[in-house]
Amino acid sequence: GKNVLFITIDDLRPELGFYTGERSIHPDMHTPNIDALASRSLQLRNNYVQQALCGPSRTSFLTGRRPDTTRVHSNSLYFREVAGNFTTLPQYFKNHGYHSLGMGKVFHPGSSSGDDDPLSWSQEFYKPEFCSWLEYEQCVWPVTAKETEDCPLPDVGTADEAIRSLQRFAPGGEMDGTNFFMAVGFMKPHLPFIFPEEFLDLYPEEEISLPTNPFVPSEYPEVAWGNPQLLLRCGDVTPLNFTGAANETLPEWKQLELRRAYYASVSFVDHQLGRVLDELDRLGMRDNTLVSLLGDHGFKIGEHGGWGKFCNFDLSVHAPLMVSVPGDTDHGVISNSLTELVDLYPTLVDAADLPPITLCPEDSSDVDVCTEGASLIPLVADPEAELKSKVFSQYPRERDTVMGYSMRTRRYRYTEWPSFDAVTMTPDWNELHGVELYDHENDPDENQNVWNDS
Repeated sequence: GKNVLFITIDDLRPELGFYTGERSIHPDMHTPNIDALASRSLQLRNNYVQQALCGPSRTSFLTGRRPDTTRVHSNSLYFREVAGNFTTLPQYFKNHGYHSLGMGKVFHPGSSSGDDDPLSWSQEFYKPEFCSWLEYEQCVWPVTAKETEDCPLPDVGTADEAIRSLQRFAPGGEMDGTNFFMAVGFMKPHLPFIFPEEFLDLYPEEEISLPTNPFVPSEYPEVAWGNPQLLLRCGDVTPLNFTGAANETLPEWKQLELRRAYYASVSFVDHQLGRVLDELDRLGMRDNTLVSLLGDHGFKIGEHGGWGKFCNFDLSVHAPLMVSVPGDTDHGVISNSLTELVDLYPTLVDAADLPPITLCPEDSSDVDVCTEGASLIPLVADPEAELKSKVFSQYPRERDTVMGYSMRTRRYRYTEWPSFDAVTMTPDWNELHGVELYDHENDPDENQNVWNDS
């Protein structure tokens, strides 16, 4: 059987080196390791997440089910307590003879999962030391080598653990001969932007540009606005008297500083990923290892005046996804077909030749193993096959009394904001708090809500 290396990166926009030539906000992203992986992967360029928030998105792609099925729309709920005893992706591999192990940030930690340990994992989930690196002293926080001597940055600790773990499964290692499912979760470029200062050198100040659309779209329904709650906690933002309200902008110097720090954080994580993939190569294990890489959702760095995810805009729900299948995707396969993160679970099961996952019935609360996604492996042979004509995301508002359901086709994004009953998980389509329609052919940045013109 094939091993699985499952990589998650927090808040990663689909704005990476290998996207060159596509509409890109920063022209020269330095992501050589993600690019190298992409060059030998099925690249899913039109991939969408089910909710632009860590906990719900991760719960969704790790169970292969949508947020209304997992009943997780916030970072504080645990699907096994509120929805059902669903078999997760790592657990499925574990149940089929794999040694499953995880490190860093995979499930959203804390009350929303306890890392789903021990159910998902064959060994204790590894958490790197955090020291003070989780504090929001400042959002832009380049650190010196001396500052990280006593306590490495968490993503360095996670990469170190991944390297140690790969060595255990290598020829001659203590786990030699056992297949692994290894989940490696990197935390940056999540706020605060803490990274080794040398990564700023990749992004000279004069090359950083302001967002072209620092304002909400025309005809914008108020309910659609996502407040940049994490940014507001930062010590370097609080003195600026910024409240995060719609159409309020940060000073230009601060926008540029934040954008540059986001890019540096992406390149820092790319470097850690490179250390792990280099070790996979050095140990001679690449040809027998499926590698998937995803961003759990996108991120706004000033576009629409937003800082964060927390909404249904394309920038928040469009996220990178790639799957490297040795022997099948070695020369890279680019697909522009619409896909969703909920598809990844059945895709990896398919690629590993494990028994396929069946589609969930309408009520799957008592079905342990099923999926609301579909395997993307057919796209390897036929990259432009239309597996789906539309994909779905959602975001709750007003303490879960309103739910924004968003549908993306190749050309349009259409969103309705109905009243919502969080107990029965049902929207009231007769009571709408807002409707949005964006025509990506004429308005790729979603600056004009044309619902009233349609």
